[in-house]
Amino acid sequence: MVANIERLERNWAEPGRLVTAIATVDHKKIGVRYLVTASVFFVLAGLEAVALRAQLATPNERLLSPEAYDQLFSMHGITMIFLFVTPMLSGFGNYLVPLQIGSRDMAFPRLNAFGYWVFLASGLFIYSSLVLGRAPDAGWFNYVPLSSGSHGVNIDFYGLGLIFLGISTTAGAINFIVTIFRMRAPGMSLNRIPLFCWAVLATSFSIVFAIPSLSADCLLLELSRKWGYHFFDKATGGDPLLWQHLFWIFGHPDVYIIFLPAVGIVSSIVPVFSQRRMVAYNLVALATMATGFLGFGVWVHHMFAVGLPQVTMTFFAAASMAIAIPSGIQIFAWIATIIGGTPVLRTPFLFIVGFIVVFVIGGLSGVMFAVIPFDQQVTDSYFVVAHFHYVLFGGAVFPILAGIHYWLPKISGRMFSERVGVASFWLVFVGFNLTFFPMHISGLLGMPRRVYTYPDHMGWNVLNLLSTIGGVVLACGILVIIVNILWSTRFGAAAGDDPWNANTLEWSTTSPPPHYNFATIPVVRSADPNWDRRDREEDQRRLERGELVLADGHETVATSEVDAELEHVLRMPGDSPWPLLLAIALTVFFVGLISSSNVTAWIGVAAVVIALGGWHFPWTSDEEVLA
Repeated sequence: MVANIERLERNWAEPGRLVTAIATVDHKKIGVRYLVTASVFFVLAGLEAVALRAQLATPNERLLSPEAYDQLFSMHGITMIFLFVTPMLSGFGNYLVPLQIGSRDMAFPRLNAFGYWVFLASGLFIYSSLVLGRAPDAGWFNYVPLSSGSHGVNIDFYGLGLIFLGISTTAGAINFIVTIFRMRAPGMSLNRIPLFCWAVLATSFSIVFAIPSLSADCLLLELSRKWGYHFFDKATGGDPLLWQHLFWIFGHPDVYIIFLPAVGIVSSIVPVFSQRRMVAYNLVALATMATGFLGFGVWVHHMFAVGLPQVTMTFFAAASMAIAIPSGIQIFAWIATIIGGTPVLRTPFLFIVGFIVVFVIGGLSGVMFAVIPFDQQVTDSYFVVAHFHYVLFGGAVFPILAGIHYWLPKISGRMFSERVGVASFWLVFVGFNLTFFPMHISGLLGMPRRVYTYPDHMGWNVLNLLSTIGGVVLACGILVIIVNILWSTRFGAAAGDDPWNANTLEWSTTSPPPHYNFATIPVVRSADPNWDRRDREEDQRRLERGELVLADGHETVATSEVDAELEHVLRMPGDSPWPLLLAIALTVFFVGLISSSNVTAWIGVAAVVIALGGWHFPWTSDEEVLA
């Protein structure tokens, strides 16, 4: 046994720190990079939000100019939607999916690394516009004809930046789909997949079908702006509603692309802190997939005020109400699990309870938007702002904060301060509700969205001041969380392998996990494999016998899609600099497009070809080995 572990350590060991930094394909390191990078963007979005709330704290404020407000308002939305929430949840997926399914890596490790580098490069590309004072200024939705005018390069940073970022998102989604279907531990049939992995799977399918719509929309916009096409120009046969249809075909599924992994986090944490198995596991898994599917049938409820036929709007109103059904199934299953168990009120669970409260409020207001006359009355008011923050911040950020506290001991090997964690929860919960609940009222009183200031005596003064105070409290809560995390990773108490008595496989290995994840590939016989002590003891005996240790290289198993029966042993590719080099080449190409430099763009194209050639050149033998 000792000899096998030594061979695993030797075969999976990474080279020096510098080489590892640029060439690693370890899914755990890539997951942590996603988490850290997305957190930095979250802080930037928070600073932008504080500036916006300071501008709106009092009437007739002149802290920001209209131009600066438009840029910060647009960058805040772009950052939260595209550069924080989705990549943050991808970080959890990258780190946890292989561990939860008993694999040693993602299906395509180098594609995984490439996805991160493209995410980082596209984020820097978009944020360079803010440094240059040329940030997007037409909102995160970028409606035409507002965005089809000149606007300098502001809108081009939006269009090209999202096309660039879409490469990363699509590559990651394909990787997750193949990994979950083909890399599961023997015995982990479809009805035993962790609910977090079901959520990632539903999200990945949604991304594959949604991102092309956004990329096509941005491509049509860039062709219109730079080469004189008229896809959105009514006078020349185009249609400005084409932008909205293509955008929201992506945009509303994106709500669930954001929400579903967060749901997976909730479904992972609720059974652990309720100390019982998940109620209605099969229904929750089906509801997760159904939410992703139904999400493609409701995009027009964002367009009830644009003059579409009544029959069309009625169909989408019905679909918008129907999508509440799978969400309701999940909420009732969580509540039933909590009531039927013995809840332990630790920091991760507090954030889950906070999520359930605020998401129910957001869900109720969401159903109200399915009522066409009501939607037409409050559209483009602050009632909408309140709703989507309750759904997106409440529905995604609260679970993210829960997930950070829940899995931090596994990632760092150290525990955070529970007392500070509880204090940070209350700061975030109170600050969030104080920020966004008054917006329901100001919206019903007629305050429009996307205004940088407002006159006195409109009845909005106190409500806006309360929202600004709440924003400061919320920011303090996030700051306390950051300090707690940084402190715990250095000075926190040792966590041990399983501090929560959790039910999924990542808690059956060390904290933090070794490079190879598992000394022997586990065999699974239930949906809560870490609570099946006899199976985990059998893993230890198989390690002693040398079964499924796979110590001859970067090896893991491939299993059948439905029943997870062992089919092959796969030799996985090792570290490589080519993913980073390909991402750099793509960056050069997009810089050439944004600067209208044909020479730079063609240099980027040549570099992309060279990087792809280097990536696929058989430097080493990475062939599949039959079991």
